[in-house]
Amino acid sequence: MEKNIISHNYKLTMQERRKRNGHNSFLIFFTGLSGSGKSTIANALEEKLFAEGIKTYVLDGDNIRKGINRGLSFSPKDRSENNRRIGEIAKLFVDAGIVVLAAFVSPYAADRRFIKNTVGVQNYLEIFVNTSLAVCEERDVKGLYKKARKGEITNMTGISAPYEVPKNPTVELTQDNSVAESVEIIYSKIKSKLSLDQK
Repeated sequence: MEKNIISHNYKLTMQERRKRNGHNSFLIFFTGLSGSGKSTIANALEEKLFAEGIKTYVLDGDNIRKGINRGLSFSPKDRSENNRRIGEIAKLFVDAGIVVLAAFVSPYAADRRFIKNTVGVQNYLEIFVNTSLAVCEERDVKGLYKKARKGEITNMTGISAPYEVPKNPTVELTQDNSVAESVEIIYSKIKSKLSLDQK
């Protein structure tokens, strides 16, 4: 089957789409435990970028699993497949000239590295939302930790499944950073990268 697949050469390039949008495109990848605040910060940052005329789109773990990845479990194999698909989707958005904000637990370093290589090292910024397990459990916004502690959920990251801490994230945030502070910290890192003069 693969021998019958031929790549289509598009007339418009990523550079032309970026030029039309007036800014660079790249992936801002948020990783951290469930309840760490990834999605909240990603959405707040998108609002700031959107207000400045930046073309954006947010990819969120729960939303992706309700559609494209709804048939996947939380086994290590399916988690990796979930991340592989996220990387490919993000690559399409970056090629379309859009700044993508992706919020996923993504517990394995190898999967995050795959996403980085898929979109291109120069198009990848990693945001580690380093909120402690104790604080995430206290928040337990989805009730997942409570279920995991009762044994009702298996493969729960931080409880019965591992989380491999990023070694060199672009930005590391903690529970001591407010949402507003987090947005400003990230924005200060990406502001120059938005310029078309940057590669």
